[in-house]
Amino acid sequence: MMQSPSHITEEEFNLFHLIDRRLYTILVVNLRREPLESMKIIAFWIWLERSGFNNVVTKMLSLPYILVNELADEAVTCLINYGITGGHLLYSSSSSASHDIPLIQSLMEKEIDLQFFNQNRVLMAQGIAKIMEEVCLRGLKDIMDIAVERKKMVAAPSIVHGSEAVSADDRTMFVTFSKGYPVWEWEVREFFRRGFGECIESLYMQKVEGNEQSLFARVVFQSASTIDKILNGKGKAKFTINSKHIWVRKFIPK
Repeated sequence: MMQSPSHITEEEFNLFHLIDRRLYTILVVNLRREPLESMKIIAFWIWLERSGFNNVVTKMLSLPYILVNELADEAVTCLINYGITGGHLLYSSSSSASHDIPLIQSLMEKEIDLQFFNQNRVLMAQGIAKIMEEVCLRGLKDIMDIAVERKKMVAAPSIVHGSEAVSADDRTMFVTFSKGYPVWEWEVREFFRRGFGECIESLYMQKVEGNEQSLFARVVFQSASTIDKILNGKGKAKFTINSKHIWVRKFIPK
């Protein structure tokens, strides 16, 4: 006979939600994301699993941190769009790209889009609130407390020695692709070369095995001003390379 939740020990509860705890740790410790918001992100993923999108958390644990962070950003966009968490959209709302969720779509085994969230907005809000209360606040609170204490620690101020060149991170863009529409490195290089000249210093495509598709790339430009020209005042922009969509934004190191 299955034990009722009230009779399950904290150790048993945490063990049952071990993968959720691992992903939450990545968000708040490794990626240093905001602890309470990250709880809502975990609740969002669990709600998707309960809605028929299988193994979401397990899949995310196999991804590089940089991709986990981008997926978390897309989750926040969904949560803000449908009033489940406060805050502002991560990207300019004037751009349709700010509402796209290409990585979430790539992660799922079946079709999902913003219309799904719109049609299920009430069920989503109720489901996430229930998961927050029954799972997250119980199973993740000890990790959240650690993360909050770490955030209270004052970091030592940076020391700048004279005039330094702009760092590579400040000259880097993050590019994401749609699953099922592979974009090759030469296509990315050619796209930026045609639009902005010989501007690329280096380009790093996601490393994949066999016939798998890269879902993201980092492009380091020779000048930070190139990023301003590409984004044209927007936080995130959408382009087409040989009839395949790509999304670009300034790289935010974690």
